[in-house]
Amino acid sequence: MKLSEITSLKALLAKPFAKQIQRKVNKWANRPIKTQDKVFKDLILKATLTVFGQDHDFKNIKSYKDFIKRVPIRDYEALKPYVERVVAGEENILWKGKPIYFAKTSGTTSGSKYIPITKESMPSHTEAARNAILLYVAETGKTNFVNGKMIFLQGSPILKEQNGIQLGRLSGIVAHYIPKYLQKNRMPSWETNCIEDWETKVDAIVEETINENMTIISGIPSWVQMYFEKLQEKTGKKVGEIFKNFDLFIFGGVNFEPYRAKFENLIGRQVDSIELYPASEGFFAFQDKQNEKGMLLQLNSGIFYEFVKADTFFDKNPQRITLKDVKVGVNYVMIISTNAGLWAYNIGDTVEFTSTKPYRVIVSGRIKHFISAFGEHVIGKEVEQALQEAIAGSNIRVSEFTVAPQINPNEGLPYHEWFIEFENEPENISAFAKKIDESLQHQNSYYSDLITGKILKPLQISSVKKQGFKAYMKSIGKLGGQNKIPRLANDRKIADALNLKNLIK
Repeated sequence: MKLSEITSLKALLAKPFAKQIQRKVNKWANRPIKTQDKVFKDLILKATLTVFGQDHDFKNIKSYKDFIKRVPIRDYEALKPYVERVVAGEENILWKGKPIYFAKTSGTTSGSKYIPITKESMPSHTEAARNAILLYVAETGKTNFVNGKMIFLQGSPILKEQNGIQLGRLSGIVAHYIPKYLQKNRMPSWETNCIEDWETKVDAIVEETINENMTIISGIPSWVQMYFEKLQEKTGKKVGEIFKNFDLFIFGGVNFEPYRAKFENLIGRQVDSIELYPASEGFFAFQDKQNEKGMLLQLNSGIFYEFVKADTFFDKNPQRITLKDVKVGVNYVMIISTNAGLWAYNIGDTVEFTSTKPYRVIVSGRIKHFISAFGEHVIGKEVEQALQEAIAGSNIRVSEFTVAPQINPNEGLPYHEWFIEFENEPENISAFAKKIDESLQHQNSYYSDLITGKILKPLQISSVKKQGFKAYMKSIGKLGGQNKIPRLANDRKIADALNLKNLIK
């Protein structure tokens, strides 16, 4: 069979397979509460004889209320004594047997985190991304991209072994599970993917892909942006000219909207996109419709979800609710229990539901990433939306940004300081700052009250030098991979580092 016949056959077969997967997804998406009840009962049953299950009397858990009484919400630090026993090689601690992997991540308070991945949880990390693409095919009928090359910008797939368990970054672990039928299409080469230094790796990826028929490009926007810039630097062409059949951008990790204008400029045209919500702790959601806001929450993947209103989370006994009681537009901390042995675990993300038929979410921020130096409790979603509204209809393009409180200014009232790296700067920075501030006041009444009450003065913008955020991330050893700049913080660690390293204009 000729190569052209093979590729057209792949495109032809993609459509019925996509429809089959769509029916499977619809089956559980249309029965959300029953699906989650089944997941809950299955998790409790299978973990009853584990050390954690015995410590928390799982054998007498008959309902969600019983679970709440016995299992408190924990973050990694609180779960760490159990995790350390698993890392040491003990069996049946958090889940039956041993994990097959540890996804190693860098924590802010705990140093390195070791997140277990079991044989039961591993499929959800790989199938969800596949299903997202197939639902895109089912919705749009587009299949031409299957004939081209696909690139997934990810961490090194090199794994280490510790007490019989493989250890590595999540994206590197997932790289071992690329289906055989995609192996010939997949870029970069294994050797290039194993390069640890991110800048060296991206340079090698540019060399390998520049003359290929790239149709799908995937990764965290900030690092894909770096790849696109290097391509443009080398060729003097837009990415859409270099890759004429590039049709689909798949991303996750951060909100794409602040990057959209920059990407469209780099590409030279619009391309379809699919948003994913993967994490070391589980693959939680993916975009299932091109014209619907939010991502479909994965309810049949061995993950049981609980939610706590973000504005009550730090109360002594915040109310925990399940899916059936959530409301659209409310900011929730998402709590998970999984078939990898995480129990009532706070992953640190906040989400908002955009729909409950089916259940779709957006990631609104991090519960620890907020500014409330004066009681304003400004969150990530608000600053991203404010920036997006200020940019709309202009030729202003932003490469990266973060926000911090300025509590002790040299003179005048305190304020929020926005550190923005512009691709195209506004002609009038003050007018641009005013637009952002007005949007933020409109979204957040606490912030508005502080401005009108003369407790805070309107925000100020500090322009960061070109490549300044890249230089900062490199200086702290977090360039590339799954690392991201926090959108905002309640302290000035990043702000002070940017100033200290002379990265402000």
